[in-house]
Amino acid sequence: MSAESIFIAKHTSANGRERTGTITLPHGKVSTPVFMPVGTAGTVKAMTSADLEEIGFEIILSNTYHLFLRPGTEVIEKAGGLHSWMNWKRNILTDSGGFQVFSLAPFRKINEAGVKFRSHIDGAYHVLTPERVVAIQTSLRSDIQMQLDVCTSWGAERKEAERALRITTDWLGRAKAAWDAREASYDGKLFAIVQGNFFKDLRERSVEAVVAADTPGIAIGGLSVGEPFEVFSEQLAHTAGLLPADKPRYVMGIGTPEFILEAISNGIDMFDCVFPTRTARNGLAFTSRGPLAIKKERNESDMGPLDPACSCKVCAGYSRAYLRHLYKCGEILSSMLLTYHNLHFLHALVLGAREAIEADAFPAYKKAVLERYAEGV
Repeated sequence: MSAESIFIAKHTSANGRERTGTITLPHGKVSTPVFMPVGTAGTVKAMTSADLEEIGFEIILSNTYHLFLRPGTEVIEKAGGLHSWMNWKRNILTDSGGFQVFSLAPFRKINEAGVKFRSHIDGAYHVLTPERVVAIQTSLRSDIQMQLDVCTSWGAERKEAERALRITTDWLGRAKAAWDAREASYDGKLFAIVQGNFFKDLRERSVEAVVAADTPGIAIGGLSVGEPFEVFSEQLAHTAGLLPADKPRYVMGIGTPEFILEAISNGIDMFDCVFPTRTARNGLAFTSRGPLAIKKERNESDMGPLDPACSCKVCAGYSRAYLRHLYKCGEILSSMLLTYHNLHFLHALVLGAREAIEADAFPAYKKAVLERYAEGV
């Protein structure tokens, strides 16, 4: 079964890399490039669905591993699927749980059949196979679901990377077969994942297998796992340059201006990360002149906004001094406002990138943004 085309390129830069486009999914069209906020357990922490819609997000991410463990697929199925469960009417991408299993190294065992792991909640053992992960995400009614894969860390030996790639490739074939046999009422799209660690020939081998599988979209995995930025950039450029132009490209786990703009400059359409929401809860705000730690004493009587260049409602209505006060007092509103601001900031950054690409001015946009970002607050 050949995958239907879900991506239409709108404008591609003269260099053939940066591009804008549209991804058509069951819950509407998604304009690209796009940053996806992470709602791990069925909620983007400190945000309501209305907040996310107000900013303009058309797709968010949730986590198969966490939802499988709690509340469980039976509860979500009873609610009518994840969209109804969390009151989100737009698109949802669910990751496979592979990265969470990767991060639970002392509590899991991977073999060709699947992965056995111990729950971080109650210590119970569970088994995930490629087929079961497809079934779980189908029950969630994910608009985009990811294959189960094996992620390896920065610095892994070649032998480990080869084994992980062999298993990931085998699991892709099994996931694709399970997805091809899906129930007729489910129209979610399966994305394959490129692995290979930081060995270029292994990534080339992975791309060959992924392209042959012909899934509706392709993700680049195994990056942003602790490697230096220069290594990330080199491996991303090499891998992205091998991918077909007619499918959406997704880099997993990046969420800062430097990484996002680097991804866009290599023709990446989608990216996600918990960083902007997690750091917001810890008192760190993105600004056009770099990160701002709200707890610093210099903000105690600063009546200016977080970022004078930002158009969000937080910057329009609240001062640095007030936001510092909320954070120092441990008020929940601190997390809510700083999270809203950080997500608005990244959404605006990507909107600016789209406009720059369509004006054939992206390199100048990227340079100006990063130079200002490096100035420091």
